[in-house]
Amino acid sequence: MTDADGQQRLGRTTYDAELQRHNEVLRRACDIQIEDHVLDIGCGTGQTTRQAARTARVGSALGVDVSAQAIERARQLAIAAGLRNVAFERSDAQVYRFPQEHFDLAISRFGTMFFHDPRAAFANIGRALRPGGRLVMMVWQARDRNEWDAVIHQSLGAIEEPRALPAGTPDPFSLADPSVVTEILEAAQFIDVAFTDVREPVYYGPDVVAALDWVRGFTCTSELLKRLDSADAMRAVGRLRAALAADLSDDGIWFNSRAWIVTARRPPSQSYR
Repeated sequence: MTDADGQQRLGRTTYDAELQRHNEVLRRACDIQIEDHVLDIGCGTGQTTRQAARTARVGSALGVDVSAQAIERARQLAIAAGLRNVAFERSDAQVYRFPQEHFDLAISRFGTMFFHDPRAAFANIGRALRPGGRLVMMVWQARDRNEWDAVIHQSLGAIEEPRALPAGTPDPFSLADPSVVTEILEAAQFIDVAFTDVREPVYYGPDVVAALDWVRGFTCTSELLKRLDSADAMRAVGRLRAALAADLSDDGIWFNSRAWIVTARRPPSQSYR
């Protein structure tokens, strides 16, 4: 079985498959219009960008991501889909020179949590939006609200360890606190910041083998395993395999999760400096 872009969803796990339930929630929240020009931050292989381009068929969609491999794949999939109003750039949204006041909407599906300087990044994104333009992004809520993170940490023996990540390690929960996010966005001159609770499960694969392979690729998993000697690492992986097996159902392995849809907009009349 394949998805709309021809990517296999059964037999192995992909990022798009993992977030299939979240993707539909984000699509509805974005409410893209036919003439919109859409900027997709942290687009990965471009599923959300292509969806935006299909809806904004009189407008356009630009996807940006720091991964050269992801951008190359995104371009290939867009060509295969016959989309002519979509483009992709390998770039860092913190510093990339977007055309100013060009986009009607900036979107992101879990692609904004890894900025080194989020205030500068969102200010840069804000400058790319036309006056009154919207920001709609999905970010994870706190660790303790996400079953998938708890299962990984408990299986790898990190229950009692401090949760602080090593310096420079991407933190998927950096935008979990609404008060912090509101402060960041308002400092970047966004207004009307709002949060919508999203409770949808993540999909880890059709079976334990696929799910274990997927989870071992997470940054948090690899960082935790690196702290263990080889024997302890083998035992930890065994516990993780057992935890995944315990959650296996007829339709694969799913874990509960909590996320925010964060919305904001650029003021109708404003000069960015």
